[in-house]
Amino acid sequence: MTSESAQDRDELAGEYVLGTLSFEQRIEVQRRLPNDPDLRAAVDAWERRLLELTDLAPSQQPSALLWPRIERSLDRQAPSTSWWNLLPLWRGLSAIGLAATLILGSILLTQTTPKPSFLVVLVAPQDKAPGWVIQASNSHEIQLIPLGVVEVPADKALEFWTKADGWQGPVSLGLVKPGQALSVPLDKLPPLQPNQLFELTLEGANGSPIGKPTGPIQAIGRAVKVL
Repeated sequence: MTSESAQDRDELAGEYVLGTLSFEQRIEVQRRLPNDPDLRAAVDAWERRLLELTDLAPSQQPSALLWPRIERSLDRQAPSTSWWNLLPLWRGLSAIGLAATLILGSILLTQTTPKPSFLVVLVAPQDKAPGWVIQASNSHEIQLIPLGVVEVPADKALEFWTKADGWQGPVSLGLVKPGQALSVPLDKLPPLQPNQLFELTLEGANGSPIGKPTGPIQAIGRAVKVL
């Protein structure tokens, strides 16, 4: 059997709890759980982490319009601007899996006041594993919420970017500390738009020196309007 790292096990447990695994993968995890204490502990840790979020508000039924909006956002052609051409990976994402994650996010992260108007799930481009959730209660501020802890080399940093349709290029939203939630003001940017792009890239310790992404993409996602 191929050895499994602690990070691989944690990512598997996270996807299991979030409900983004395929049917076959989910059955395999369920088969392993009774006899794999490390995997069971990872699943328990993810469930505790998400249960803390559910305490923020009672569950709410997403709008019937949310599914069509998600499907339309996935079907739209990605912009053709330079480095953002990497976004055809979105057309390979499972629409059902991503939609399920978004809806789960809307249930778990919805607060009584104010309700989020936009949600984004940032996924790893390599394996489509969800790593961060972005929620916005208004068009001028967003909250970036980690779903786990990622390892970043000591001489590197995660930089947060966004780009909406019609913009000439991406705009930096600053550096992000792994595993920590972050509130980001958008007062100097146009209001949020459906289908707006967000991503985290791995840059030098002080961020990109040229004002645009230079390092590999660590997580990427699109904004979906939920209200």
